[in-house]
Amino acid sequence: MIEAVRAGLEERADPVKALEMQAYMKSGMPFLGVQKPGRVALLKSLPQLHDRDKWLHAIQTLWREATYREERYIALSLSGDRRFQSVDLLPWFDEMIVTGAWWDYVDEIASKRVGPLLRSTPDVVRPLMLKWSVDADRWRRRTSVICQLGFKGATDVELLTACVDANVDDPDFFLRKGIGWALREFAKTEPGWVRSFVEARPGLSPLSRREALKHL
Repeated sequence: MIEAVRAGLEERADPVKALEMQAYMKSGMPFLGVQKPGRVALLKSLPQLHDRDKWLHAIQTLWREATYREERYIALSLSGDRRFQSVDLLPWFDEMIVTGAWWDYVDEIASKRVGPLLRSTPDVVRPLMLKWSVDADRWRRRTSVICQLGFKGATDVELLTACVDANVDDPDFFLRKGIGWALREFAKTEPGWVRSFVEARPGLSPLSRREALKHL
């Protein structure tokens, strides 16, 4: 699997696109220049792993030993295999969040890895999100804020409130944007609640406020 990923990315490399992608993402790690359609095609061609330990080993190796950003994109995509999802993966997703430390990784992990685990195992994940909401790492905090994207009527309003309120005063752009995003999405289900929430918090940043009320 690991060899197939690396070889497949090298075959699809585009040096011109690589520089453009690195500049856009403001990435210290270089790109090979393999855009999403090429990565999707590569994923479809990869051999299937049916052993969970081998699957996790492949993902961790691709992530930890990555020399190009696309290796981590592939590892992230592979990490979503529904056959193997369980709450014991949380420490691994946490490692990806902290070492990835950028929105292109963190947003997918938060909404498509941590979020489903929150739904299936709230007794374990909910306390962790409350802890992350006040963590020193801004990406853990962003994860706690946006992990319920798409929950709609199943949103844990108390958890959302706690995670947002813990970060209302933070000047970080990604936290402010994340707060606005989480509220904007929930406004599609509970517009009145979101409007009241925003009005009750004069200290909410203009960015968060603007994003939250964007479609109201």
